[in-house]
Amino acid sequence: MAHPSTPLDPTKLSSESVFTRRTIIAAYWLVVLLAVPLWWTTTSIDRLSLPTARVFAQQDKQLTFPVHVCLSTQERDLVDTAAALAREVQQLLEAEREVQERSGLRIYVDSRCDSESYEVEVGSGMNQPTVEGRRLRFELNESSLSTAAMQLTDALLTLLAPYVTLRARNHQTERVMKYAPRYRLAFSLLNEDATSENSVQSWDVERALSRHISPVLDKLSLLHNFTVESQVQFHAPLAFEPIAIPLDGKEAYGLSQEHLTVFVNSAEWTLSSSVSNDPVVHFVLFIPSSGHSPLGILDSTGQPTTSKAFILPQWGGINLHDPSTPSPAPDSLIPIELDEAFTTFRHQLMTLLGVPELSKSIRSRELLTGWQLDALLRRRAIENAQGSKDTLQSIVQLVRQIENMPVGQDVRDDVQGALNALEATYSSATASPLGSIEHSKRAITLASRAFFNPGMLALLYFPAEHKYAVYTPLFGSVAAPLLASILRELMAWRRARRAATQEAKNKAAKQKSD
Repeated sequence: MAHPSTPLDPTKLSSESVFTRRTIIAAYWLVVLLAVPLWWTTTSIDRLSLPTARVFAQQDKQLTFPVHVCLSTQERDLVDTAAALAREVQQLLEAEREVQERSGLRIYVDSRCDSESYEVEVGSGMNQPTVEGRRLRFELNESSLSTAAMQLTDALLTLLAPYVTLRARNHQTERVMKYAPRYRLAFSLLNEDATSENSVQSWDVERALSRHISPVLDKLSLLHNFTVESQVQFHAPLAFEPIAIPLDGKEAYGLSQEHLTVFVNSAEWTLSSSVSNDPVVHFVLFIPSSGHSPLGILDSTGQPTTSKAFILPQWGGINLHDPSTPSPAPDSLIPIELDEAFTTFRHQLMTLLGVPELSKSIRSRELLTGWQLDALLRRRAIENAQGSKDTLQSIVQLVRQIENMPVGQDVRDDVQGALNALEATYSSATASPLGSIEHSKRAITLASRAFFNPGMLALLYFPAEHKYAVYTPLFGSVAAPLLASILRELMAWRRARRAATQEAKNKAAKQKSD
């Protein structure tokens, strides 16, 4: 019998037996192996296939609007002349095929009129071409038929394709706001210094909006929904000192071209009062202090100009107002001053929203003609279609480049919906630009929603290297003891096997010698 004080052999303990130890290690590994499917399921990425072929097939398509122009006349002796003029104009337009293609147009001219046609009424006279709605009044003078055909062709191209033919004469296209279904228009009356004698405390903005802005918004409601807000600020200092210049024997102040780009003092001006994701178009009526009055705009040579207003591209318009003459209401703007300011704001609004200008050779009494509105509808539809195609192509390329980028059912549905809307945009272009713009709005909305899907954006900033940084500390602390224990058991098993083999050899040798 062993002495009570003799230490026990650990290998003889039941908890330290080989079977028990290996059973415990196997249990740990069994838990790990059973947890792998659960971990794989919970961390796997839902990556559905996208209609890549349809996306790339859209890249070669171009949105083209067929436009029918008919020539008519109320004068019997001009019937044959109008028909001949139509044929001549059609031939000249065929020579301007590049202009038509760049504008997304295919113009047809004949003498058959219907409800969807643009009508050119041919008459006798010397007046300039006049637009009323979708009708153009074109008068023939003593010039030859070929000369009249060239003049009418130029007039039609400037009306139907203004963004191409008038581009060299202005920079309107660079100023235009990016398309959005909703805009907020913020009208702000800013006093540089409310303690100055030039300050204005109030303005009848509702009357001015109703008279000058609302008619434009009503016509543009086919394209956008508008929310209008206004405010008056009594402390809106400039972030720079205007340049002092002599003017008519007195001291005046001017804004250089560099000043115009930094005119808005974002640090101290609060120009937007409501919280919304809708783009804001700002219109600022700035009242300089008496120390900076009169305030004007300088040209590139430093000389004063007659203009008191300027546009900040894709931001808004600013109008400088100097109440230099005595006013019957010194604390408010009189109607004539408001009319002048909001007439400028109206022109700036139309420019910022992309409304094409009429050529100086064409007259119109309307604020916004049907030719202009249709040209704007076509332009926005083309922009939306191109933006949708670019966005969808970017989605496909990102999914290809980032192997672990998730593509859920909502993303695939949005991509397919955008493709369907794009196809509807092309098919509806043959009927009217209004239907095409509606489908293009849906296409750009769905494409943008798919691109900015939170599930897709998450991995744009989580590359594969970050996964190793996350999983290594987690799995390293668990895997190291498990691997070490199984290696140790394998080595012990090999030693025991070699010992048993050697013992068997020794026994066999001993029996042979006996």
